[in-house]
Order: sequence, then C-alpha cells, then structure tokens
Amino acid sequence: MTIDYDVVIIGGSLAAYQAALTATQLRATVALVESESNYDFNYHLALEEIGKMVGRSGNVKSNLDEVILYARTIADNVAQINSLSNLAAQGVDVIVGGGEFLPSRQLAFGVNGRLLRSRTYLLACGSRPAIPKIDGIESTGYFTLSNIGEILVKTNLPENWVILGGVPQSVEISQLLRRLGCYVTLIVQQSNVFRYLDREIGELLLGQLEADGVRVVTQRPVTQTRCIEGKKWIQVGDKAIETDEILVATGHQPNIELLNLAAAGVKWQRGHLVVNDKLQTTNERIYACGDVIGGYDILSIGNYEANIAVKNALFFSRLLVNYRCIPWGINSQPMVAQVGLTEIQARGRYGKNKVLVLRKYFKTSIAAQVQGEITGICKLIVLENGEILGASILGQEAQELINLVALIMSKNIKVESLGDLAVMYPSFSDILVQTAREWGKQRLNRNHFLQDFLEGFFDFRRDWNL
Repeated sequence: MTIDYDVVIIGGSLAAYQAALTATQLRATVALVESESNYDFNYHLALEEIGKMVGRSGNVKSNLDEVILYARTIADNVAQINSLSNLAAQGVDVIVGGGEFLPSRQLAFGVNGRLLRSRTYLLACGSRPAIPKIDGIESTGYFTLSNIGEILVKTNLPENWVILGGVPQSVEISQLLRRLGCYVTLIVQQSNVFRYLDREIGELLLGQLEADGVRVVTQRPVTQTRCIEGKKWIQVGDKAIETDEILVATGHQPNIELLNLAAAGVKWQRGHLVVNDKLQTTNERIYACGDVIGGYDILSIGNYEANIAVKNALFFSRLLVNYRCIPWGINSQPMVAQVGLTEIQARGRYGKNKVLVLRKYFKTSIAAQVQGEITGICKLIVLENGEILGASILGQEAQELINLVALIMSKNIKVESLGDLAVMYPSFSDILVQTAREWGKQRLNRNHFLQDFLEGFFDFRRDWNL
C-alpha cells in the first residue's frame, strides 16, 4: 500500500490551519481537506476590533462608520494571512470537498473520488452552534455566533436584543451591542453567570456588564418564542420579553456527522470525540483537537491542542496535553484573562491554609493612572513555597499580562522571582510585580517567630555602635 501523506488534516478550523503549518514546517508531507471554512476569520476579527475601538471611543454614533471600515480592513488582511492559498504556497496539499473514512481493511479517507492514504489523520473540523429545543425558535428566527458578524458590521442595527447563553462569546457580544447603542438582555440558565471564571473576577465583570446597561437574567428557563406583529417575544420563566432579534449562544456541536467515523473505529459521546491525553481517538492513528473534543470554543486552547496533536501524529505520540499553563480570556471591556487554577479550585485541591491569594487593584498602577484605565484587579494564586498555581486578571492589557504569567508557570519559576523582576516604568507589567511582592508580606504576617526575630535584630542593630 502506498502512503501518500505523513498526516492528513480534516477540517477548516483555525486549529486545522495551525496544525497544517506546523507539519509542513517540520518537512512533513501534509494534506488539508476542507469542505468549507468552519471558522470565519473575517467576522471574528472584525468583532474583536470593533469591540476594542468602541471601548475606547467617547462618541460611538458619530464615528461608527470609520470604526467598522477600520475593523473590516484589519480582519480582511488577517484572513488573507490564514487563507488556503497561503497554505498551498507553503507546501500544504489543499483539497476542497467533503469526504469520509472508508470501510476497508486499510484506513483511507475518500474525497472527490480520490483516496487519501496517510500514516496518521487529524480531525480539526471545528463546530457549529447547538440550538436548544425551544418551542417556536425555528419559526421565530435567530442569529448564532457563526453569522452574528454579518449584521454587526452594518451601521443599522436592530435596537433590542435577547442573547441566550453564558459562553464567553455571549458576554463579549452583549457588551459590544450595548456600547453600540442597543438594549440587551442576557439570559443564562445557571445561577453563576461566569462559572468558568474566578468568582471575584466574575462578580466584577457582571458588575461592569450591568453598569454598561446589560440586563442579566439567571435561573429562568426559556420555554417558547413567538413572532407577533413584527416583534419577537420570548417566554422566560413567568415573564415575556419583547425584542427585535435573538442571538443563540448556548454552546456548539462538532462537525463530525458526515465523516463516517464508525468505519474508522472512532467513538464519540455526549457530543464530542473521545480522546486520551495524547489527543488520540479510539483509533490510535487518528487524532483530534479543538472544539470537536469538547470545552469552550477558545482559540488559544485549540491552537495548543493542534500543536500537540500534529507533533504526536508525526513523531510517535510522545507529548501529553497539560492545560495548566494555557491562558485564555474574554474580549470584554475591560478584558478578562485567566491561567491555571482559580482561588476556589486551588483551595479545594491543596487545602485552605496552604494557599495564598495575592491581589492588587489597577488603581495602584502608575500606568493605569496615566492611561485612565484604573478599573481592574490582578490575582495570583500561590502555595506557601511560592509555586504559582494560577492567575486571574481583569483590566487593561490583561491578555498580555497573562501570557507572562503563563510563561513563568510553564518554567516553574517561583513568585518571589516575579517580585524581583525589573520592568519598564511606567508599564502595566508593574501590577504583576506589585502583586507578587504581596507573597513576602503574607508569609511574614503568618510567621510570628520571624516577626519577633526581625524586630529584635533591628533593635540590636540600631543600638550597635558603628
């Protein structure tokens, strides 16, 4: 049997693109099979840029056309960088079309009447929105995270919105719509809107949303929707809410139904593929990464998994996934970023008395004062020995600060060394240094013997004749 490729990557997600680039840079022979782009680079980046610019703008209405034009330009440029033509130019065999695994003794993937034979395969198919079973939702009509960008890059927006779901993207769009002048109701089934965040950070973000004017409704089931005289109505618990448009952002489901995975011996359960800690499926020659294996649709996590999966596919499965040092965030205003364990998770794992919580507010940062961005908090979760277990940051430049913490954690550098870091002045990095220095203060406050020793030492030193 002739082997055509070292790895065949199936899917049009950003994780698939990153895996293909990594494999070809390692001099492997790579094919990327894409039926259609499952990840809209243009609209996602447009939303992000519009959010950032609206957050900085003092007069949204007057310059919205310029904001949208600028965001579109950036998004189109970046989309070109991630285009199929660029992949092909770097040596990836790009194949456009739908395909499936074939039921035969020799594993193969069929597409466009052609058999692709490879030593390994990588599933990075991305996902599509999962629509909840709500009476009337299909006839009423709705937007999803996959097509919301089509309307947000227009200047004439519907005035009233109801957003269903508590995923990170629903938070981002709620705030963006409100800052574009719309009235927004965010409906979340759980009591804790931000259950994936540090509790203190989540409460601050919720307060920011409410301060922006987003109405947040929790713990009330959505039972039906109706369209009456040109308006959409949603039944939420015992109340009916009138709106112009509905955005469904309750979750996603993987694009795997048409791949004939059963023929390849690949199993899935509860809506996602089953993988081990090497990202192998139940067929050891087939790997998977990104949101097809569950979790939130977060790019940093998907790209990390793509890097691990494609290297395992090429080099005998040596690497294990470890999410301990993978940062992620919410593109809110101010931004939220997180890595590692939260305060509650750390105390549950190591015990309440063994965990120290270090915190500093952005109002103590000179850079924050200079730029007028004093809303925010930096939290470091550490053990008494200085090992950093996690960090949660809400504030300006949170996404850059969390990357530094993730690097420090990945290299097992203690918090004391972070406190000794000399940073440019003024810069937001100083908030990390200030927070890290709280470790020494808390340890001293806990150690009464050391306090007495130091007081005695300096008393003796002051009385010592020079």
